[in-house]
Parts: sequence; structure tokens; C-alpha cells
Amino acid sequence: MDEAIIQYLRRQENLMIGDSTAERIKKEIGTAKAPDHGQGMSMPIKGRDNLSGVPKEITVTEAMVADALAEPVTRIVDAVRQAFEQMPPELAADIYDHGLMMTGGGALLRNLDTVLQERISIRVSVADDPLRCVVKGCGIALDTINSSEARRLLTEEV
Repeated sequence: MDEAIIQYLRRQENLMIGDSTAERIKKEIGTAKAPDHGQGMSMPIKGRDNLSGVPKEITVTEAMVADALAEPVTRIVDAVRQAFEQMPPELAADIYDHGLMMTGGGALLRNLDTVLQERISIRVSVADDPLRCVVKGCGIALDTINSSEARRLLTEEV
């Protein structure tokens, strides 16, 4: 997603930015869906003008970020669809009944759950603590199995 933002600003605004600036844009005003009205939130960013080579400041909007992230978001939606095509029908039915739960850093992108829900017609929720919930779940799982099984899992080569 950061790379998509970098490439978008290079193409559309002739502005070179670094990874940290792209990450900050994504975290502060990143969204998977353009605002319904207007440009949404905005933030000033600085980078290097590709044409003149000198520093330049522009204002980036939510609408611009949504446009920049359109391809990565579509790839995520396509991956979810493909997963449904390959899963057993019983599991697909269970997910249809209970919905999807998003975890990880990508779940923090605003409106990604809404876009997924609109495009695949299944209820989508974001975990309470998406960055840490998988690790917490693994910890709980390890606490519930016997210690010899836990040792085997921890020493097994992946």
C-alpha cells in the first residue's frame, strides 16, 4: 500500500516521497473508499519535485489516497473471493452466517471492511485489537495444550 501511494504521487503530482511519508499518509488519512462528498480529510506533505528537483509541499486528500490504493484494495477483494472459491462449502456457509473478522495491520485501513462487505456481500468486522489479536490467540492456544505438544510446535521447523 505504501508503494502504491509513492507511485501515485510520482505519477499524478510529480512528487517523490519516501517510505516513511507514505506510511504516515496511509495511517493518518488512508482509506479504501473515497469520501461520498468532497475530498475528505487532507494533510500537507513534503517531497522532491520530479521536474525541478527541488523540495515541494502539496496537500494530499483522502480521495487521492483512495485512488492510489484502488489496485491493492481490489487485489485484497480478489484474494478473499478466491479463498471462498477454494474452501469447503461448509466453511463458506459458516462464514456467510457469522461474517469475516479482519486482523492484522491491513485491518486498520479505514473503510476496508466496508469495501469488502459491499463487494463480496458478506458481513465484515474488524477485531478489537487487530495488530495483536493473532499473537494473543496463539498464546492462549499454547496455554491450553500440554507442554510436550507446545515444545514440539515451538521446535518444529516451518
